[in-house]
Amino acid sequence: MKSYYLWVLSVFFCFSINAQEKFTLSGSISEEKSNETLIGVNIIFPDLQTGTTTNEYGFFSITLPKGTYKMTISYLGYTTLKETIQLNTDITKNFNLKNTVEDLDAVVITENVEKLSIKKPQMSVNKLTSSTIKEIPVVLGESDIIKAITLLPGVTSAGEGASGFNVRGGAADQNLILLDEATIYNSSHLFGLFSVFNPDAIKDLSLYKGGIPARYGGRVSSVLDIYQKEGNSKEFHMNGGIGLVSSRLLAEGPLKKDKGSFLLGGRSSYAHLFLPIFDIENKAYFYDLNTKLSYKINNNNNIYLSGYFGRDVFSIEDTFENTYGNTVLNFRWNHLFSDKLFSNLSLIYSDYDYNLKLNFVEFDWISGIRNFNIKYDFKHYINNKIKLQYGINSIYHKFNPGEINPTSSSSGINPFKLIDKYALENALYFDVEHKISNKLALSYGLRLSSFLRLGQDELNVYANNQAVVFNNNLKIYEKANPIDTETFKRSDVIENFFNLEPRFSMAYQLNNTSSVKASYNKMYQYLHLLSNTNAPTPLDIWTPSGKYIKPQELHQYAIGYFKDFNDNLFSLEVESFYKTIKNRIDYIDGADLIANNAIEQVILNGNARAYGLEFLFRKNEGRFKGWIAYTLSKSEQQTKGRTPTETGINNGQWYNTPYDKTHDVSITSSYNLSKRVKLNANFLFQTGQPVTFPNSQYEYNGVNIPNFGLRNENRLPSYNRLDLAVNYTPKQKREKNWKSYWVFSIYNVYNRKNAASISFGKNFDKMQNEATRLAIFGIVPSVSYNFKF
Repeated sequence: MKSYYLWVLSVFFCFSINAQEKFTLSGSISEEKSNETLIGVNIIFPDLQTGTTTNEYGFFSITLPKGTYKMTISYLGYTTLKETIQLNTDITKNFNLKNTVEDLDAVVITENVEKLSIKKPQMSVNKLTSSTIKEIPVVLGESDIIKAITLLPGVTSAGEGASGFNVRGGAADQNLILLDEATIYNSSHLFGLFSVFNPDAIKDLSLYKGGIPARYGGRVSSVLDIYQKEGNSKEFHMNGGIGLVSSRLLAEGPLKKDKGSFLLGGRSSYAHLFLPIFDIENKAYFYDLNTKLSYKINNNNNIYLSGYFGRDVFSIEDTFENTYGNTVLNFRWNHLFSDKLFSNLSLIYSDYDYNLKLNFVEFDWISGIRNFNIKYDFKHYINNKIKLQYGINSIYHKFNPGEINPTSSSSGINPFKLIDKYALENALYFDVEHKISNKLALSYGLRLSSFLRLGQDELNVYANNQAVVFNNNLKIYEKANPIDTETFKRSDVIENFFNLEPRFSMAYQLNNTSSVKASYNKMYQYLHLLSNTNAPTPLDIWTPSGKYIKPQELHQYAIGYFKDFNDNLFSLEVESFYKTIKNRIDYIDGADLIANNAIEQVILNGNARAYGLEFLFRKNEGRFKGWIAYTLSKSEQQTKGRTPTETGINNGQWYNTPYDKTHDVSITSSYNLSKRVKLNANFLFQTGQPVTFPNSQYEYNGVNIPNFGLRNENRLPSYNRLDLAVNYTPKQKREKNWKSYWVFSIYNVYNRKNAASISFGKNFDKMQNEATRLAIFGIVPSVSYNFKF
């Protein structure tokens, strides 16, 4: 027994000696001229073949054995910093990186694609640089984040001139869009012509298509995580751009030098100002505002206050006026408990509202969704092999499905209010990044999510809890008649859901330049966007899961091969994915979604699946850069009958979703012709969008009525276009602090009339039926002037 105690003491002593021989290097990494913290910077120790990266606030921490080491800090677009660190005690040290290119982009946003990234278990993630986004030719000459990410594999647009985007065959409402951690419910201006994100204000952009960490939840398709810049804490600067239809201006500077900063940016379109010249009284414009305040209290505490406000206005003479937009506000507190434990507390307000004034019938329609979110996240840098993230999150949702208010006492319309809905969404999570060996790295985590549907003023009760019934005689689904109603207090819980969401990904390094990776995600989505159009519109209504609408449940599997060539001159990413979704909402034929106080009467629960193969080949360096992306995929939905006698939708068979694009090809390139001239081009090809066409017609009381075929069994013609742009930088005068460049672009160079829709009707002159193609854009030339001082 005595020898046993001696053995335990000796083991303890050995561990103690070993612990004493390890020390921690921590700090933050910023851009030299602005003090803007940098995300995803690589800190590498070549002798140990290990390293780490900065988090979303520029903080890093790594624990190593006692010794003297060479350290390399690298970030694409910045001069690589090399230092020798003598690690014989815990060290806190901050580093500044110098921008290698003096242009309009004070901060170049990217994750440096080095050998370290080959080792990381993270997969199905894409990042774009700020400069790349600004160079991509887009319609009307305005740089656009959403249009840029649709050039990546697995990402497609909802349609030309349509809002939203689709990821791996998922719907637009299945994407979680975050701006400084606040949820953005509508990502588009002017029905999809522009995105709500001002590229001048954006610091970092990450799109997670799979392998999604446990800290994210609430959507089943993707996460688009965007952070705004903090502002320059050293000196005042302004930059902006003037285009044909819109302009932008951003100001940033110190509140207190090296301690506090502000950022204020605004955009607005103004094409509607010229319409009266042509005797047109219609209006279509947008404006938005980005703001952020940052202050460093001391070495262990930083606070941030950020916000976004955007609004769209669309009106047709005196007929109607439509306004909608997002409002978000976020207060964050970063606290460093130790050199190994970093925390962030966020208090977030997010609101999306929609207002429609119908002057010809004299009433207003108002709807929206609002939430209050509190989240507390921790990052624990245990050692150089294990990094732990964990936290809690609670969101209070309020849903306003709609209300009607008369604008005149003579309208004859009585005020009408749909029943507000309430819910509480909670989560507890942990994520682990675990380096098993030099070749094998794992990332695993678990999210416990709960969703409480809270009491509302009135809830329908149906026989057998079925809000939709099947008419066996007509073989159609119909609304069920309520047999009673229930009333609740706000504190009551109508329905509750508790779910475990495991996440796992791994990377196995085959050699210094290649690896294979695999991932699995299980996720739940408790909010649903009610829409009977192929692309989201501002009028679409969000609704929570509850007694009759179940949460969506995702299982996604992915495997990939990643390769760097010629010392990272080229890189190749190949991924295959398969995902299934339970309880994907579907609609009965003739579903009425607007002003429906019992939306459960037109909804059925179905299933969805998507699978595909993605290729991304990049040229990362040199005068000529760019990428080729190709996706081969399938996206389907199935809604079976609930009983043997029910037909389901499309006879219970799998059918194409509106976002199924079999082939999706995009080629993006840039060429530095000289120091002052850069050429940019992109080409897109996509399989046509699934639609439902009539296959016959019949006459009733002298009226021809079309008979439609099975859902989405037809397709629009394939989509393709070529865009070109030239960036010209005039010769700068050394004595002036003014920098500028011009962008000349042509969208859809060969003027292809891509079909946004095809409608069918009768030509009474020819007395025959005909199909009419609607195209949003042909060829669109544009010019913009960009500046900084």
